[in-house]
Amino acid sequence: MEDSFAGAPGPVVTAYVDPSCPFAWITSRWLMEVARLRPIALRFEVMSLAVINEHRDLEPWYREFNDRAWGPARVCAAAVAQHGTAALARLYPALGRRIHDEKNKDFETVIPAALAEAGLPAELADVAHRNDIDPQMRASTARAQQLVGEDLGTPTVIVDDVAFFGPVLTSIPRGDEALRLFDGARLLAGCRAFTELKRARTDGLSFA
Repeated sequence: MEDSFAGAPGPVVTAYVDPSCPFAWITSRWLMEVARLRPIALRFEVMSLAVINEHRDLEPWYREFNDRAWGPARVCAAAVAQHGTAALARLYPALGRRIHDEKNKDFETVIPAALAEAGLPAELADVAHRNDIDPQMRASTARAQQLVGEDLGTPTVIVDDVAFFGPVLTSIPRGDEALRLFDGARLLAGCRAFTELKRARTDGLSFA
């Protein structure tokens, strides 16, 4: 995806995402909608929830979620290490559609199918069960945390040199709404005094 907009006018947008995170998926779909409507250079990097929460005391259901999240994130990190961020721009949407839109949590089938769709070697699926890619994954996660703070996570978005956590969305803004949100988030995050804007979540998640 970054190659598609190389040299294009408009901002460079980097989204740090974990393929298992539904909120990162919604935010990424919003950014893809912005990219459809406006020339931006959109790229993805890995920010692992499993790394962030590795030593934290979590509720059992969330500990299980994080333990399972190692696999897809490792495969994404390996794709970047071996084939560059352009490969992740193909792989991440292929994973996201299966994991979130299709609600398929069987990573043993999801990962090979997503790799095939992205045109990447099937052998990358083996990385899900190994820890040799973890140093690279920890490094990319640390880069994102250095930008927004260690207590924050994914999605983290960088527009040019302005970084912020979120926006956390329950559905995907489309059309003019997507552009208004992009401009508003960029404007707000550009204020150095700004730290937080939040309200209670009342709606369920929608990936439509």
